[in-house]
Amino acid sequence: MADEFVQSLARGLAVIRAFDAGSPELTLSEVARKTDLPRAAARRFLHTLVELGYVRTDGRRFALTPRVLELGYAYLSSLSLPEVALPHLERLAAEVRESASVSVLDGSEIVYVARVPTKRIMRVAIAIGTRFPAYCTSMGRVLLAGLPPAELDAYLERATLTGLTPYTITSKEALRAELDRVRAQGWAMVDQELEEGLRSIAAPIRDAAGRVVAAVNVSSHASRTTRESIRRDLLPPLLATAARIEADLHATRSDGGIRLR
Repeated sequence: MADEFVQSLARGLAVIRAFDAGSPELTLSEVARKTDLPRAAARRFLHTLVELGYVRTDGRRFALTPRVLELGYAYLSSLSLPEVALPHLERLAAEVRESASVSVLDGSEIVYVARVPTKRIMRVAIAIGTRFPAYCTSMGRVLLAGLPPAELDAYLERATLTGLTPYTITSKEALRAELDRVRAQGWAMVDQELEEGLRSIAAPIRDAAGRVVAAVNVSSHASRTTRESIRRDLLPPLLATAARIEADLHATRSDGGIRLR
């Protein structure tokens, strides 16, 4: 009924829908034009969404964040990244007999968007939508290392590095040095920094422009693996899996874009 229609909600949803595969980033003027809203109204809706964590901005351009996945599982299930990645994760998990996952960066956290677990029991329970701090996870370090310099500086400025285990890096200088190493070598290993006994290794997933948009990892218990065996036995199939996911993602999009959100 007309008297039950909430116009402000409809306009807010219109702003979210303005972002799509062809327009993943928009300026204020572009949002106003696509939604037929006055610039002042579009600005209020955008900055409200930024405050709520559903939109990010560099001061000029705006884009959705992975937090919009919280609006419904149906939205998540329609994304190309989990759909494309899942068969590759299944192949990887079967090959190395360890859990394999894909995540994206949302602010200071990673969000799991695809996962193939093993039957081995770990204390950390992980499912689609699970969040962990980026600084102490292998996928988080890959994603942080892929940020533009200004965004990485902003992250390190606001980050609080809590020691979750005796092995967790809690120095911002040490974390920056580790991220430099990750960026140079093209992968990250985290040894018992999130949970004692848990080792993981991750590689970046890049879009057609070479930007890091997601990460894929394999995790294992320290009782079954050493750092050397992870590099020898898990890293090569992990890198091959990342390459296959990238190839399939690029093949599904003629414009080179990747639907993450």
